[in-house]
This record gives sequence, structure tokens and C-alpha cells, in this order.
Amino acid sequence: MLKGLYTAYTGMINEQNRVDTLSNNLANAATTGYKKEGTTAQAFKDVLAYKIKDTSEPGIARRLGTMNMGVKIGENYVDYSQGPFHETGNDFDLALSGSGFFAVDFMDKEGNCITKYTRDGAFTLNVDGALVNKNGDYLLSTNNTHIILDPTQDFKVDRAGVIYQNDIAMAQIQLTDFEDYDYLERYGENYFQPVEGATPIAAEAQVYGGYLEASNVQVVREMVDLISFTRAYESNQKIVQAYDETLGKAVTEVGKV
Repeated sequence: MLKGLYTAYTGMINEQNRVDTLSNNLANAATTGYKKEGTTAQAFKDVLAYKIKDTSEPGIARRLGTMNMGVKIGENYVDYSQGPFHETGNDFDLALSGSGFFAVDFMDKEGNCITKYTRDGAFTLNVDGALVNKNGDYLLSTNNTHIILDPTQDFKVDRAGVIYQNDIAMAQIQLTDFEDYDYLERYGENYFQPVEGATPIAAEAQVYGGYLEASNVQVVREMVDLISFTRAYESNQKIVQAYDETLGKAVTEVGKV
């Protein structure tokens, strides 16, 4: 009986993880370039229950049959599929068509500059004429330098990421892809960073000026899944309550018989 209680408990923990992940996706449905997360679950292998501590039958413990030990939380994964484009009319807004990331110069709390990667192409010029995102992190060129422009001149970028002012090539945006996305981890909500074993490669993405890539979260589907997971959580909760009531009766009433 207690095995069933444990099985229902593992179900509740798993459904809570799925609800938390979906809630985060919905919270970032309007975040530019956001890539949604998903969850996986692993079933515990079926095990055999044994009749133990029973002196009425000699010999080794007798098998009582198979019993499922519940569910185990697996790993979360990131869906890197491309989101839809929204036209903004702002030349400093950039979107990537195809696989790859913008490289930005990120400064941590200790003042160390670290390269992070993102699909969020909402850039602007700061007071020094450098292309930065909303966090103030610098967009990097193929020379691994900050991109400095003249704010008084027109700005244009071609599909290869080359930036022009007065028909003069000023810099080329650094676009980076990775051989295996399993070696990327999320940093914050919209940055990614490589881990040990990551292999950077040249990105084949094209740059579109005046557009932004929206989140790839499908709100309606996420809401349907959220309702389904919530109901599954409630079902496991009712099982736990039923076991609790049964155990309560066993403790308070069986001894009176």
C-alpha cells in the first residue's frame, strides 16, 4: 500500500516540474528570441515486490509480482526552432533566419567580459555609437571587437551581416553556431553559453534588418498542456489523500475489530 503512496508522490513531483517549465514559457511568450523549454520523464523500471519477514513459509522471500515504482524527473531541453519574424521598421532591429546566434560581450558582476550567445536582435546605439542590446551588452564583430558607428549616418546591413554606412562597409556581425546544441546551456532567460565539449562553427544564418524574431512559444498549445498537467497533478493528489484516509482507518479502526 505504501508503494502506491510513493508512486503518486513521484507523479506529483513530475507534474509540478512540468507546470513550472510551462509557466516559465508562458511568462516569456513575448520575449524577443526566446526559445521554449520542454521536460522529459523517466519511468522507474518495474521491480518485484517480495514477501519478507514472514516465518509461516520457510526459505527465501517469495515474489509477489511486478510493481511500478513511479516516475523519475528527466532532463529539461530547449527547443531551438526558429520563431516568427515581426517587422519593426527599425534598422537596428536584427533577426536571424536559419541556425546561429549573435555574439555579445557580456560583463558579469565581477567586471569580467565573457562572450554570450543570443537570438535576441533588439539592438540600439549607445552614447558612444556602439551597437548594444537592452542590457547594455555589446554586439561583437567578426574581429571580436565592439561595433562602433556614426549615429549621424544611415545604417544598413546585408544578409551576410555586413554593416554599411554611406555605402562603406564598417564591420561584419559575428554569427556563431555550434555543432551540437547539447553542449549549450541557458544563461538567464535569453543568453546561451557553451560548456566543455562545445564546438563552435560558422553560422549559415542570414541577417534581416528591420525585423525581430519572436518567441517560438505557442501560447494556445502551452495553455492546453498546462491544464492537462494540472489535472494530472490533482489526480495524483487525490490518490495520496485516498491512501492517507485508508492508513488513518487502519490505525484507528482495525485494532478495534
